[in-house]
Amino acid sequence: MTVLKTYARLWTDDLDRALSLLQELTGRTEPDLRLPFEDVELAAIGDFLVIAGTPEARAAYAHASATVVVRDLDRTEAVLRAAGATITTPLTAGPTGRFLYARHADGAEAEYVEWVPDLVRRLVPA
Repeated sequence: MTVLKTYARLWTDDLDRALSLLQELTGRTEPDLRLPFEDVELAAIGDFLVIAGTPEARAAYAHASATVVVRDLDRTEAVLRAAGATITTPLTAGPTGRFLYARHADGAEAEYVEWVPDLVRRLVPA
């Protein structure tokens, strides 16, 4: 299993306002990704994943403390299960690839994502 990138999650009511500060902090002029997902809007910039929407909409994702991009989600799921993790959201297709949520045996919960090859080429340094 290979972790390609890890994002700290930030929560906001106003994505544009949050991105303004993060652009300055990261030195980037635009987010790497920006897309609607269900009832929220997501933007990735630097090592931050900003999740914007109403408090009620954001609450559906608040149980995970990080987003972890992996090379092989099937292998990651096997490793997680072998370590006693509980898969809380089963493997699902999404706009950037496939994802699942897992609660580790110690209680920590994270989202694990396997990006489509184009995103890996564009956003993961060789």
